[in-house]
Amino acid sequence: MPGTNLTRDEARERARILSVDGYEVHLDLRSAVQPVAEGQGAGRFGSRTVLRFRCSEPGADSFADLLAPAVRSVVLNGRELDPAEVFDGSRIALAGLAETNELVVEADCAYSRSGEGLHRFTDPVDGETYLYTQYEPADARRVFATFEQPDLKAPFTFTVTAPAHWAVFSNSPTGGDPKTTDDGLIWEFTPTPRIASYITAVVAGPYHVDRDHYSRVLADGRRLEIPLGAMCRRSLAQHFDSDEIFTVTKQGLDFFHDEFDYPYPFGKYDQAFVPEYNLGAMENPGCLTFREEYVFRSKVTEAAYEGRANVILHEMAHMWFGNLVTMQWWDDLWLKESFADFMGAFAQVEVTKYAAGWITFANRRKAWAYRQDQLPTTHPVTADIRDLEDAKLNFDGITYAKGASVLKQLVAYVGRDAFFEGARRYFKRHAYGNTRLADLLAVLAETSGRGADAMAEWSRSWLETAGVNVLTPLLVTDAAGTVTSFAVLQEAAESHPALRPHRVAVGLYDRNEQGALVRTHKVELDVAAGPRTEVPELVGLQRPALVLVNDEDLTYCKIRFDEASLTTLREGLGDLDDPLARALAWSALWNLTRDGLVPARDYLDIVLRFAGRESDIGVLQSLHQQAQTAFDMYLTPAARAEWAPRLAEGALSELRSAAPGGDHQLAWARFFAGTAGSEADLQLVSGLLAGSARIDGLDVDQELRWALQQTLAAAGRADEAELAAELARDDTASGKRLQTTCLAARPTAEAKAEVWRLVVDSDELPNALVEARISGFQQADQRELVAPYAEPYFEVLEKVWGERSIEIALRIVKGLFPHLVTTAATLERTDLWLAEHEGAAPALRRLVLECRDDLARALRAQERDATAAMAEAAAAG
Repeated sequence: MPGTNLTRDEARERARILSVDGYEVHLDLRSAVQPVAEGQGAGRFGSRTVLRFRCSEPGADSFADLLAPAVRSVVLNGRELDPAEVFDGSRIALAGLAETNELVVEADCAYSRSGEGLHRFTDPVDGETYLYTQYEPADARRVFATFEQPDLKAPFTFTVTAPAHWAVFSNSPTGGDPKTTDDGLIWEFTPTPRIASYITAVVAGPYHVDRDHYSRVLADGRRLEIPLGAMCRRSLAQHFDSDEIFTVTKQGLDFFHDEFDYPYPFGKYDQAFVPEYNLGAMENPGCLTFREEYVFRSKVTEAAYEGRANVILHEMAHMWFGNLVTMQWWDDLWLKESFADFMGAFAQVEVTKYAAGWITFANRRKAWAYRQDQLPTTHPVTADIRDLEDAKLNFDGITYAKGASVLKQLVAYVGRDAFFEGARRYFKRHAYGNTRLADLLAVLAETSGRGADAMAEWSRSWLETAGVNVLTPLLVTDAAGTVTSFAVLQEAAESHPALRPHRVAVGLYDRNEQGALVRTHKVELDVAAGPRTEVPELVGLQRPALVLVNDEDLTYCKIRFDEASLTTLREGLGDLDDPLARALAWSALWNLTRDGLVPARDYLDIVLRFAGRESDIGVLQSLHQQAQTAFDMYLTPAARAEWAPRLAEGALSELRSAAPGGDHQLAWARFFAGTAGSEADLQLVSGLLAGSARIDGLDVDQELRWALQQTLAAAGRADEAELAAELARDDTASGKRLQTTCLAARPTAEAKAEVWRLVVDSDELPNALVEARISGFQQADQRELVAPYAEPYFEVLEKVWGERSIEIALRIVKGLFPHLVTTAATLERTDLWLAEHEGAAPALRRLVLECRDDLARALRAQERDATAAMAEAAAAG
């Protein structure tokens, strides 16, 4: 990647001899509203850093980090250094350090269009320019000279000169009103507490701002006052529901203060919703940033509001886990991300109106973890992070969702009170410092009563080994149907053979008088870290219709069913009355399909028969996504012509029967848009856009219009002129992004060539439009159009990785892999690239290995589905 990588060993050595007293950073952002000089990309801004630090070994050498097109001056302890001699483009050499040191660096830094560093965006609606920073894991060095590692924490004092009509926000409040200068204002912010460089932040521009306030009396009688702010672009203000955002924020602050018993330590609490953002959000203390797609321009389902609330609470948990107490190095990234993921769901269920948070967690977050944990690149929750490229790729389903699942199991293991008491001691013991896994285990050993040995064993089982276990019930019954033996079997993959202890609930379900499947018995037990655990409590009962091994979702595992239970689900999954049990059953069936144990056609059939009865809107939307994947990737190619109209007909039937104006109607409308293909379907889509066709209660608003336009574009029914006309209706940043996807989705060789030219051959597009073009490039019914790009893809991989920023390279490597060319030849070509490029960057090889695994899984699933098709044909005679 551009810029020099930083290794763990280098960071460890630098932290061994250096400690930081503080930073003073002055940024001059007035250039953001001026024309960009030729050859300067997105433009440049002035950066001045005063860095004061100590060295425990006077005379030693070290370095500071900076990625900048030009460095004007470097002064170390009053000595002017020649930038040409000490700056190599990414590091500033610091030779002969004193015991106390002052480094002053003046540089011209670059605005970003990739979402890394200081991102610059111009709003097409009003021409206004907006800036925001995004640094994790190591992009603060794109904005100011720094020691770019999490364990060299320090106070930061920011001063920003900006255009006069702008507002500027940072981690701390300003010390007073901004000062006037020649053609702008100077904003001076108070020093932060000791924090890591990757969570510092600057947000600047003519943002719309709403204000509120949070207040509470602390246990010691003091009153805590927290000013609240919520910001978005002015052109989005009409859609900005800041009251709802403030409500969730206050509920979260109440919860975390009640449970953590440590006052929020960062003064104010601003939340900025910013454009072209790569992530969901970032926990910069006092100045959090969120992707502006959480400002909903059109109707969305309740699941979208629930998802936003979860992100707000996830980021809030970071104020304690990650910001107040920070991991020493990225090996222990989970210490913040797993906790935030878990606490976001926990708080959501406890204190907000979104009581279905654990259903969403089981159905969506854990699906992410299960997929990630079965890849050849899976890793323990506590990972081996050699350098910054490793760190970037480890923001994954293991670090977030598996880690959160493990913590949910930990709460079941040690108890809620012991868990939160451990958290309280952890914060008080390590406030403003850095920690490792051992520090957390120490407090949990104290509070849980389990002891250090037990916590160490739990850590070895759950945090220090990779892979997902499989739990299966084994029942033996007599002639009368009485259970004579009941056991839980545990398996693991050969590549990761560890068997673990699991705290589980086993639920038995039978039909009641109304025909619903209801739980009749439940037993909680500890499954041993071995292949078989007996469950004598269930012996003597009548064989149930359904056995659910991980009822209530206490542990992290894949579950299987005995044959009788699987038959029950095939015949009546929709009859399960408990929404969490139903979500777990859907999740298990999807895992069976991905693993090639249930044919894709069977899964699609179950979805068509029972998804319409699913009450949880988040689960329903997951089913739609999974059904689309099953059709695109896991169904044997010979069956696509049969199943395409069946999916579309099923979607349209449910759309017409759904409650008018409701969430389910909107979800089915979007699913229909994604499956429509027949002439009649496309005529209905065109009619909905033109207003000549109507479905009672369905509001074809702007976001839905774009979904319908993409259907027509991919079918060759919407040309460039029609898409330009749609953009004229919605000439916004979102409109431009969605139009770009539609243009890329057109079924022509010219459209695909244009995507390749603009994304691969050129580096001019901003991150949002790179993502938009990639998302439209590969359409399931256009495999022959993208097949010619398989070979060029492998030819450019190393060039892309070497020349692009890591965010853009990630999108290209993952998004343009020829996954729709699902053939043995593509698999062989992938293997050949891996064999011939053993010396390629480990992070690049990891991405290609993961794409290869998804392709191999799809081929296995297609083979299973083809076998089922032959069996059906034989049975039909």
